[in-house]
Amino acid sequence: MTWAPGKIATPGFAVSAKVVMRPAGIGMMLAMARDGTSAQLLGSFRDGAVVKRRSFDGQNLATARAGQLWFDRCSFVSADLRHATLDGCSFKMCDFRSADLRGASLRGASFGGCDLRDADLRDADLTGVRLDFVNTGAHPHGLTNVTGANFAGARLRDVQVDRVIGWPE
Repeated sequence: MTWAPGKIATPGFAVSAKVVMRPAGIGMMLAMARDGTSAQLLGSFRDGAVVKRRSFDGQNLATARAGQLWFDRCSFVSADLRHATLDGCSFKMCDFRSADLRGASLRGASFGGCDLRDADLRDADLTGVRLDFVNTGAHPHGLTNVTGANFAGARLRDVQVDRVIGWPE
């Protein structure tokens, strides 16, 4: 197993990275320590980069701009993502409970098995978003949950929904 250090670019602030090798079939995880803001960090990843098991809980990510990233088991609990641009990002098994996504642009994003309970998505652009499930073999684990999420004023054109808990009918 190899790691290509050029996979993630982080201009503007110092980054140290280490690769944690996992058993075969699980892959590897990149653990990062950085100087600078989390919003800058999100903007520094190149399109297609994978961000695994990172916590952004309670962090200010307002107006963050990210390329088309793949988030796997990341946590954004109570994070401030107001007016963030996360177009085309993929979120698998991520936790957005009580996250503030007011006015965020999530065009073409995918949420598989994510927890969006009580998230504030007012005035967010959800055009072409896909909300679906991840087959974990342990129902209902793996279903996206939007119970209590606020979609007032959100653009919901071409949203695809499959097995989502709490979706307004």
